[in-house]
Amino acid sequence: MHTAKILVADDEQNLRRVLVAMLRRDGHEVVQAASGAEAIEQLADVDVVITDLRMPGADGMEVLRTAARTAPQVPVIMITAYGSVGQAVEAIKAGAFDYIEKPFEQDSIRTIVEKAIGQAAANRMAPRQTLDPVADPEASGRFGLVGQSSEIQNIFAVIEKVADTPSTVLITGESGTGKELVAKALHENSSRRTGPFIKINCAAIPKTLMESELFGYEKGAFTGATSSKPGRFELADGGTLFLDEIGEIPVEMQVKLLRAIQESEFERVGGLKTIKVDVRLVTATNRDLEQEIQRGNFRDDLYYRLNVVPLQIPPLRKRTGDIPLLVTHIIKRFNERLKKTISGIADDALAMLEAHSWPGNIRELENRLKKAVVLADKPQLSPEDLDLKPENIDPILPLTQAREESGSPQGSLKDIVRAETSRVERELIVKALDETGGNVTQAARLLKISRKSLQMKMKEFGLRDKEG
Repeated sequence: MHTAKILVADDEQNLRRVLVAMLRRDGHEVVQAASGAEAIEQLADVDVVITDLRMPGADGMEVLRTAARTAPQVPVIMITAYGSVGQAVEAIKAGAFDYIEKPFEQDSIRTIVEKAIGQAAANRMAPRQTLDPVADPEASGRFGLVGQSSEIQNIFAVIEKVADTPSTVLITGESGTGKELVAKALHENSSRRTGPFIKINCAAIPKTLMESELFGYEKGAFTGATSSKPGRFELADGGTLFLDEIGEIPVEMQVKLLRAIQESEFERVGGLKTIKVDVRLVTATNRDLEQEIQRGNFRDDLYYRLNVVPLQIPPLRKRTGDIPLLVTHIIKRFNERLKKTISGIADDALAMLEAHSWPGNIRELENRLKKAVVLADKPQLSPEDLDLKPENIDPILPLTQAREESGSPQGSLKDIVRAETSRVERELIVKALDETGGNVTQAARLLKISRKSLQMKMKEFGLRDKEG
């Protein structure tokens, strides 16, 4: 089991003691709160929250609502008494990760906590919305998404056309491009907006638990199933179910998923009753599912069922014109969150950001700017604050030297930075390929980027892929 920092909030001292002791035995760092108000004060500093649903003053729902606003990356697990399961289900529809019913078994709690830790890790990797569209609707473009480039405008157009249809949508794109934001935009701009938006990251769920997560289970279906529990399909009834990282679904589960999509019905694990639901399905992946079909990892019939409306999110390097807008609002958000007063970014620093290839997309841009905002000691971010030198290569030449050696002194600062960055990238790739005898996989590992990213760069620089 992976370890994490966990907050346990409950006004019952004895229950807190039991949970804290168990979690600490499992190696977790645990902090406590005797009330919802105490829990809210600690949300930003933990990985997972376990909170009682009913507490005097600020209850578990208030903790959940506050977490959704201030710490959306933190999964919230509800503790509920027998007979209050209906409220716990409503909490999940409102965004809670899962619930634990009293009296509980420790193995059951461990399983839920392990899944929550996996979800927390996935949440930290995902880009969050970079702007509050209510506070600044014009700058956000549309649907709460930041950008004015033709690439992002095409995404807006597709969302507008398909949001209020029952068609399944398959969102594809590299990690960090904002696929979950698009899925949420599809839900919020449909007639299902008042219904639940239920999401599940398939990569964060152990394969052995995938069926019970999707379809739920009946009491006694397996060890630890002390009561019946609805799955995500059931919880999403009347709304939207977002399956992120759909490419991680085990092959043996894909048949059951296909049937649930086709027939809008399923049975819980260990159950005989057929449950019918009205769910709009949106899925996302950073994998090439057509290649996965050829490898035998994904069913073609499921793929065609999911890919009714394909929606590909462009990588950040394909819409660099949006970088100034993104930078402005990311800085604004971190100023508010970190109590900083950065007024903006210098032109030469912005040019460096626009010239960077951004293999980690918006996620990488956010992380880079967060570090810069934290460490900056001047009103404007400078190139030094960005620390964009590649980790294990020679630094980029100074701009004056780059101008002289490039032979194009008339070029703009942005052109010079972009050209010099490309030169360094090409040299590094050639060197890595030479050292690995042309093995793309090993070269990618050496450069600490994905194989797919390396292949795209090789194509961009006209380098032959000997493995292809």
